Amino acid sequence: MRLKLVPDDTKIDFFSTSRISFAASLAAMALSVILFFVMGLNYGIDFRGGTTIRTESPNPVNVGAYRKALSKLDLGDVVISEVFDPTAALKDEKKHAAIIRIGVMKGQESVPAETIAAAEVALRTVDPDIRFTSVESVGPKVSKELIRTAVIAVLLSIAAVLFYIWLRFEWQFALGAVFALIHDVTLTIGVFALFQIRFDLSIVAALLTIVGYSLNDTVVVFDRVRENLQKYKKMPLMKLLNLSINETLSRTVMTSFTTLLALIALLVLGGDVIRDFVFAMTWGIVVGTYSSIFIASAILLRFGVKRDWSKPDKGAGGTRFGDAQV
Repeated sequence: MRLKLVPDDTKIDFFSTSRISFAASLAAMALSVILFFVMGLNYGIDFRGGTTIRTESPNPVNVGAYRKALSKLDLGDVVISEVFDPTAALKDEKKHAAIIRIGVMKGQESVPAETIAAAEVALRTVDPDIRFTSVESVGPKVSKELIRTAVIAVLLSIAAVLFYIWLRFEWQFALGAVFALIHDVTLTIGVFALFQIRFDLSIVAALLTIVGYSLNDTVVVFDRVRENLQKYKKMPLMKLLNLSINETLSRTVMTSFTTLLALIALLVLGGDVIRDFVFAMTWGIVVGTYSSIFIASAILLRFGVKRDWSKPDKGAGGTRFGDAQV
């Protein structure tokens, strides 16, 4: 007996409310942009600057105890993570390492030496055998370079998607896919601005993952659209798009559902270290699934596709699938 979240023969009309859903998506994107410029993002240590302290100890790292000891100092943004030291494993040494990141407070250029010293004293109360092997600071200049690099990475990934879809399908498909990706990234940034969730390099990694996931969903739908364009040459484009989305709906829902199961488990049980990253991924899966069904296909319907290359192009599509029948 197979588990089916969606029947095989669904006949949902995804375009019956397409104007409302598309207008709502545009409004949400505009609101996200406004939130970004008005409220801004709550940048983490990677983008704001701060100090990284690396520790080593023969005793196991107790992240909860470390955080409790440092919370008494009111240091602001503090990230504590246990790291694996491969050199210690090769030498069979009982050495446990951790990295503690202390963010720069508002109005400061760097973390004061007195603050670092107080943090070290607090950590020694938890583990008297702890050693501080390195203390490194990230200044505002480096943080600005990281922000610029992160923006370039996201833009280049979207540009690469545009080129890939253009080659694999046609330019109308590429526009639909890229607009869906911009929709997903914009709404994710808007949510982070609205709730002031910490935004660091791990969130940039989540955004790039969301781009890949959303693209995968969109390509599955577009592949079926291309097959049906060749199979049903006289079917109106809106009906053909509805058919293609319904035929791939079971796969889309099952993939998103199983992915969300793992992400929700991590969100609840994963702890503070990865919670922001997992939240970004969870939100991205939801909006990515939505955009692959309602946004990318709506753009494709708007621009049309040429369906008989043997006929001269009348300016509607400009591709071998043009002359759309809407």
